Amino acid sequence: MKTLKLSNIVWCAALTLCACGDSSVDSTGVVAPNAAESDSAGETTVVSNPEASSGNQGSTAENQSSVSTEQSSSTEEVIIEQVASDPVMVSEISGDPVITFTNASVSVSNDNGCIAQNEKTITISCQGNYQLTGSSNDNQIIVNAGSTDNVYLYLNGLQLASASDAPIYVQNANKVFLLLVDGTKNTLEDASTRTKSYTKSNGSSDTTNATIYAKDDLTIKGSGALTVTGNYINGIHCSNDLRIRDLPEITVKAKNHAIKGKGSVNIEGGYFELTATNGDGIKSDEGDDEGVVTEEKGIVVITGGEFNINAGDDGIQAYNYILIADSTSTPLITVNSKEKGIATDNRLYINGGVTSVTSGDDGLHSNMNIYFNGGRTTISAGDDGIHADSTLRISDGSINITKAVEGIEAFYIRAEGGKTATVASDDAWNAAGGSADANSTSGSQWGGRGGPTGMMSGSKGYIIISGGYHYLCAAGNDIDVLDANGTATMSGGVLLLEIGSSGRSSAMFAPGNQGGNQGGSWGGSSSCSTNTAGGLIDTDNGFSINGGVLLGFGSQTEEYPYCTATSYTAGTAYGSSKAAFKPSSSGSMIIYGGEVSSVSQVDVSGMTEVPLPNGMTYYEK
Repeated sequence: MKTLKLSNIVWCAALTLCACGDSSVDSTGVVAPNAAESDSAGETTVVSNPEASSGNQGSTAENQSSVSTEQSSSTEEVIIEQVASDPVMVSEISGDPVITFTNASVSVSNDNGCIAQNEKTITISCQGNYQLTGSSNDNQIIVNAGSTDNVYLYLNGLQLASASDAPIYVQNANKVFLLLVDGTKNTLEDASTRTKSYTKSNGSSDTTNATIYAKDDLTIKGSGALTVTGNYINGIHCSNDLRIRDLPEITVKAKNHAIKGKGSVNIEGGYFELTATNGDGIKSDEGDDEGVVTEEKGIVVITGGEFNINAGDDGIQAYNYILIADSTSTPLITVNSKEKGIATDNRLYINGGVTSVTSGDDGLHSNMNIYFNGGRTTISAGDDGIHADSTLRISDGSINITKAVEGIEAFYIRAEGGKTATVASDDAWNAAGGSADANSTSGSQWGGRGGPTGMMSGSKGYIIISGGYHYLCAAGNDIDVLDANGTATMSGGVLLLEIGSSGRSSAMFAPGNQGGNQGGSWGGSSSCSTNTAGGLIDTDNGFSINGGVLLGFGSQTEEYPYCTATSYTAGTAYGSSKAAFKPSSSGSMIIYGGEVSSVSQVDVSGMTEVPLPNGMTYYEK
């Protein structure tokens, strides 16, 4: 039995500005494709299957599809391990053709009359099983069969390179299967240039742009090993649908994209070491050129496997949607990318899996919507931790953003469940995007509140919190912990806010220095005057709370429900007898609201501990 290497997953990175530790969170959820959800203010849409087309992308959260979640009944951490399926054996093709390569010659036994050789090229012209074995540094296999033919290529200890082209080229077939014989090691390498082209059925020319280059559907299966070196452009490229199943061990190093299925990429299991020097680790982009979503195309679906992805561009990228979900195993995905970690032009669904992203740009990015319905996600980003141009919906799962400029940014942030921990050097959560001018047609406007003078932003954005446990920390020179360029509302859940030890100094932005009650505070100590510089809570059009638990620790805020000017100490619990939290740094002001009607230092013995994704603990009774 092969099991996942859990040590390869980075659970959480330490950060000195705000507390961060190991995670211990709930199990994941699954897709419920026919639920009805609301993705825009006052408007309910009927949910389509996330594996179906949603139409053209939009610039706001209106009229977009969503999924709901089936909650796990267990609070224990569950990892469903990969188990090897029935191995692919050579005995399965006994009596079928065997093609043996050497540097000097190519021999064929059990010839079925469908194999032709022209210099260094072997062409297979009809359906059937073909065993490929041996070693050659300059040969090529072309599949040019009938449009209804299924061709099965058994890689049985094959080491094949081409000095001028792609070693495997699927020119025509219905489907081609690459079966990795159990216990074998297979290697494929292409040339760094191309010296020939091929005529397509429409008369145009085609050049192979990958080591494995397939014009029709391609499936890779089995439990053998495959190493692919893409010296020209891509490693594995399929112009239609690419599927990988069973437990293959696949290593790809490519000049551009490591794995690309233009129509789709569907991975059910295996072990993957993917290096894309200048491109994406995994990519599907059908519809991108036309700007039109085609049903079941331009998608990446991962329902199992262990991935270590190093990308010069994005780690995983798709035009239509990306879906990560648990199936017979739990996907374990580690991404290290120079640009975005996981990115899509339309929709991203995180329904399961354990995902760790380190990126130079956004960790997770969608030009439309992102849905969290389960799984455990850890992000360290050079820009936004999570960015959705339209709606970010958190229904379940665990999110741990250990480093980001803007932690979470979207036009709509809807926190309905799950557990999140966000650490940022600018805003922890920022709702922004749509133009504040109703007559404007300029599209999304991503920006902040206009600096410490408290100027109104040039965009709108909304935060709606109704469930879950959410820790937000910002630590920098000009920060807001919770920032909405429109309104923020809270009706349930737990919201924990903190300005970290490196946050805006109380000397520069002390209450009173920026003016009086500009943010609309509601009660508490009169010494907790607001300012126009933001801080813990900053909205353009108000923050309202009628349920849940709010506790915030810092030295400045624009608005609050209630506040006390009590000094607090790092590591000491504050709150009420029903809700308490230990901040990671010290300060001079605590804001509160919802079910918390007053705050003081609290003895948490006897209270229930709720672990957060970053290792901190919330206490409740």
